[in-house]
Amino acid sequence: MAFSFCTQCSSWSLTTTLTPTPPPHRPSTSLSFPLHKRLVVHSSLSYSTTHPLPHDFTPQQLLDSLRRQNDESSALRLFDWASKQPSFSPSSAVYEEVLTKLGKVGSFESMRDVLDEMSHHQCLSKGSFLILIESYAAFDLYDVILGVVDVMESEFGLEPDTHFFNFLLNVLVDGNKLKLVETANSKMNSRGIKPDISTFNILIKALCRAHQIRPALLLMEEMGSYGLKPDEKTFTTVMQGYIEEGEMKGALRIRDQMVEYGCHCSNVTVNVLVNGFCKEGRVDEAFGFIEKMAKEGFSPDQFTFNTLVKGLCRVGHVKHALEIMDVMLQEGFDLDIYTYNALVSGLCKLGEIEEAVDILDQMVTRDCSPNTVTYNTLISTLCKENRVEEATKLACVLTSKGIIPDVCTVNSLIQGLCSNSNHKVAMELFEEMKMKGCQPDGFTYSLLIDSYCSRGKLEEALSLLKDMESSGCARNAVIYNTLIDGFCKNKRIEDAEEIFDQMELQGISRNSVTYNTLIDGLCQSRRVEEASQLMDQMIMEGLKPDKFTYNSLLTYFCRSGDIKKAADIVQNMTSNGCEPDIVTYGTLIQGLCKAGRTEVASRLLRSLPMKGLVPTPHAYNPVIQALFKRKRTTEAMRLVREMMEKGDPPDAITFRIVFRGLCNGGGPIGEAVDFAIEMMEKGYLPEFSSFSMLAEGLYALSMEDTMIKLVDMIMEKARVSHSEASMIRGFLKIRKFKDALATLGGILNSQRPRKSYWTRN
Repeated sequence: MAFSFCTQCSSWSLTTTLTPTPPPHRPSTSLSFPLHKRLVVHSSLSYSTTHPLPHDFTPQQLLDSLRRQNDESSALRLFDWASKQPSFSPSSAVYEEVLTKLGKVGSFESMRDVLDEMSHHQCLSKGSFLILIESYAAFDLYDVILGVVDVMESEFGLEPDTHFFNFLLNVLVDGNKLKLVETANSKMNSRGIKPDISTFNILIKALCRAHQIRPALLLMEEMGSYGLKPDEKTFTTVMQGYIEEGEMKGALRIRDQMVEYGCHCSNVTVNVLVNGFCKEGRVDEAFGFIEKMAKEGFSPDQFTFNTLVKGLCRVGHVKHALEIMDVMLQEGFDLDIYTYNALVSGLCKLGEIEEAVDILDQMVTRDCSPNTVTYNTLISTLCKENRVEEATKLACVLTSKGIIPDVCTVNSLIQGLCSNSNHKVAMELFEEMKMKGCQPDGFTYSLLIDSYCSRGKLEEALSLLKDMESSGCARNAVIYNTLIDGFCKNKRIEDAEEIFDQMELQGISRNSVTYNTLIDGLCQSRRVEEASQLMDQMIMEGLKPDKFTYNSLLTYFCRSGDIKKAADIVQNMTSNGCEPDIVTYGTLIQGLCKAGRTEVASRLLRSLPMKGLVPTPHAYNPVIQALFKRKRTTEAMRLVREMMEKGDPPDAITFRIVFRGLCNGGGPIGEAVDFAIEMMEKGYLPEFSSFSMLAEGLYALSMEDTMIKLVDMIMEKARVSHSEASMIRGFLKIRKFKDALATLGGILNSQRPRKSYWTRN
């Protein structure tokens, strides 16, 4: 039974036979040496160790002494001395200890010498080659690993078995070398080696890591044809796969299937599902599930408590997390690095960075050293708050403490740089991390691809996707969704459809975001019939249309003036159990106003609080604009003040509507000035592009004094520095008003680079 793999379009099956692909030649790690070559150690080196052995030592004494050696050189000297003693008896355990020592430092040629020596003394086993495989993996030499199988067979006469291939497959999966997993699986099949339950579990893990849940389920079904039954590890692996895809319902279905099979649920299963609930922010359900399982004999362990602490911190309930930590101590569990890291993460999420640093100090005093994760959390938070320079300094502190920055550290810095539109430096950091052996992951590529797409550089984004593919990094739905969104926003809808189709060919599950993004793109391109057909396909694939799906269709009909169909969309939402949100009603209000039905729109706006919704500028602005156009200025301004009291703060669009409405037709600009002053006195700071409209009007009417007064008020509210304020006032004094406004605009935009609305100071 074949199943597709994410790294290429060909099928991968337990019953497929493919010609094994030889590894590329590497002189420094080559295994093609003459057989029976003796272990070479300089005879001039005298035996000297801190743990001397008697001349009549036993094999166990030699093994214990080898394990106590600090490095491979001393271990080799000891081994050389021991091998010349009369009491020396070749032992696989002794040789494998030497192999392990050599493997830790990457002495692969010496390891080959040891293997030859073991073969000569007839104490060589398949386990010896597993040490070699593990050592290659530790040095990221995965492309050499598959050659070990061929050398073991052809030069040493040892046949790999199921256990051997299971070990090899697992090493490749853990190293995220998914293409090599496929090749290794083919080697196993071509030799007629039968898979066991562990083989299936490892391959299912590989598929889940490649975000291929459906093929993983098909592979689980195939187990019966081999006389095997899924065990707890099988089920929990698939559960974890669903959880990683954000599909908790799927994980719970697998748990029900597990119960039907009569498979015992241990703490591992319960903890996987508790983690799934917490990951989705459903902490109350996690507690309910624990209570239910406790009646069946489950007892929370350290992992359970840490998961709950992390879950509570994730949803902002740090106080409750501290209470759980007290329970942990009462139950005899120690607070470990995972507990503290969850707390640091929770505080950082609330923006309480200084408090998080205090936790760092507590960790040190309680002999719990902060690790890379701890520092990465702080670095990430600083980057998200546009404090990239401070984050970079903290990364240097990390290095000074002997902690090596990992891919998460670099990702945080890249994310901060991309957020600040510093893509060039982000790409330089990306190239540097690869040069220094820090392998980019899916998130790295996602950040950079998203940055390229947001700037319309789609060919560069596709080039990065190819780079990701060649590096062996698993592609996922997030990457494809980003590309589809980028092509849709750049009016390349056909290319977006092609990427959508590629997902199916690559075996990558399309989710609600995938469909919603393309449906919205089709609506933007006025291809609403195809968008409706895609929604039908979405339903056929078991995905339920949500508010984003309906809102895309609603926006199209409202913009085209078809209010009847727009109303039908809202009706369908409700009948299908999808509750309309403020965006839905705001869009419908905008459509009603565009169709000239202002009174109906106004009534709908006033009904929103009764529906439990807080009206936003998106809902208010169309009605305010329609009232101004009808010269109903008093009603419009009353609605603006109502928005300030009962709804969300006015945004830049509100400000522009008010200025145009008050000044339209030669109206008194003084009302617009009074409005701006009123807003600032209530603590609202204007977005600059809106304020500049008023300032230019005042300048055109030679009302410079009024403009200067407003500029002074804004500088005070924005807490502009003394030097910056002096510069602006200097421009104003010499009547360089445009320079003054440009400088002020630059300062305000740097303070709020991503906000385009009035903000309360």
